[in-house]
Amino acid sequence: MLGSIPVVARPYLNISLRNNHIGVGVVINGAPLVERHSRNPIAYGKQGVFMTIRRKALVLLFAFALILGGSFVVTRHTKALGDASPFDEMGKVLEVISLVKMQYVDPVDPSDLIRAYVDSGSINGMLFEALDDPYTRYLDQAAFKQMQIDTTGEFAGIGITVGMRDDRLTIVAPIPNTPGSRAGLLGGDRITHIDGRSTEFMSMDEAVSLMRGKPDTEVILTIERGAENPAVFDVKIIRATIKAFSVSGTTVMREDKWPVSIPVGYVRLIQFSERSASELQEAVNSLLEQQVKGIIVDLRNNPGGLLTSAIEVASLFLNGGPVVHIVGRGDEKQTINARRGPVFDIPLVVMVNQYSASASEIVSGALQDRGKATLVGATTFGKGLVQVVVPMRDGSALSLTNSRYQTAGGRFIHETGIVPDVEFILSEDEMMQLATRDDGNPDAADRQLLKALEILQELIRADAVELKQAG
Repeated sequence: MLGSIPVVARPYLNISLRNNHIGVGVVINGAPLVERHSRNPIAYGKQGVFMTIRRKALVLLFAFALILGGSFVVTRHTKALGDASPFDEMGKVLEVISLVKMQYVDPVDPSDLIRAYVDSGSINGMLFEALDDPYTRYLDQAAFKQMQIDTTGEFAGIGITVGMRDDRLTIVAPIPNTPGSRAGLLGGDRITHIDGRSTEFMSMDEAVSLMRGKPDTEVILTIERGAENPAVFDVKIIRATIKAFSVSGTTVMREDKWPVSIPVGYVRLIQFSERSASELQEAVNSLLEQQVKGIIVDLRNNPGGLLTSAIEVASLFLNGGPVVHIVGRGDEKQTINARRGPVFDIPLVVMVNQYSASASEIVSGALQDRGKATLVGATTFGKGLVQVVVPMRDGSALSLTNSRYQTAGGRFIHETGIVPDVEFILSEDEMMQLATRDDGNPDAADRQLLKALEILQELIRADAVELKQAG
């Protein structure tokens, strides 16, 4: 199918180049070609398709004729293109269309991609317009190389995590004690430009590569903050070496400093990296050695990370059974289970908010569905798409959504998020004040945390009653 026109015979493509424009007629079912030149972007007829575009779109129409199995003829008024770069672009675009058609999570009509490319003039514009999926993005060679940097090491950057919200590049959270946090960046801030370059149609990996650089060099972010009448301003930040770590704020909360009658433990998980499960296990063990009766695991502002890390973290509290389901094209489902072995069997509260994303949602959803934890806070970010990164022939790559996450109990996460058992929402002013004081440790002025403490005390008491009755 080409649009709504059935293709039952080979198409015929006639190209005539005039004044840097291309007149193209595609004749289908043996209908005669009427060659025209027009500035109308796309016009459909009963027997063929006509469109006028610039040089770049010639590449796609030529490729489309090849996709349909047709032939092409270059006729009068044809001139040399002058260089090979349009044909290099043709190869990349054609490869991207093929990958999307074969591997994207939902069926995609190639003609929709072609029209989007003609309209936007870029690969990422094509993907954005045709798929409405901010996570499927083309990565040029530099962005792909940056993405392959080992996340367990050190790098020079500004210390923020980013995600896509409402198709905008959005700060999920600054990492405590980094240039980003010290510059006053907040979760929810939208980055509109990086060193003057617009982030529209920009992949997250490309944005990250632009924000990273050599230590002691400057990067300027243009920030949009607020929903109604948003403030727009530039923030100058000096890059520094950022050491990736997962756990912070490990604290025993006792009645001399906290509103508790029973000692409880607190630990904050900042991200899901290769070391997260081992760091969290070590932190929980240290808390249990100090005789805590329950634990709060704080996943607020945690943007996620590695799926393998999420499974390992969930396995600290779940002895086997499902953690997450991955649902691919055609509703094919793969279930990933927790490993079997010793687990922490203790009253547990998990804190989440609107910037808990991806792996955070997998873990919190699994613990909630399996009845192992009570969730306190705000509905999570809602990032439940799975991407595969496909290297391309020229050294670039395509980050492609090929499946969706379901929680252990079968709930889709994307654009829905995980709703906590106890909803307690902070105002924007409270979140801003907490962010400016954030050093990675629990804050006694954090009302969400105080609510979590209250809930955990109730769980501990209920657990003690249940044990007494069972004994």
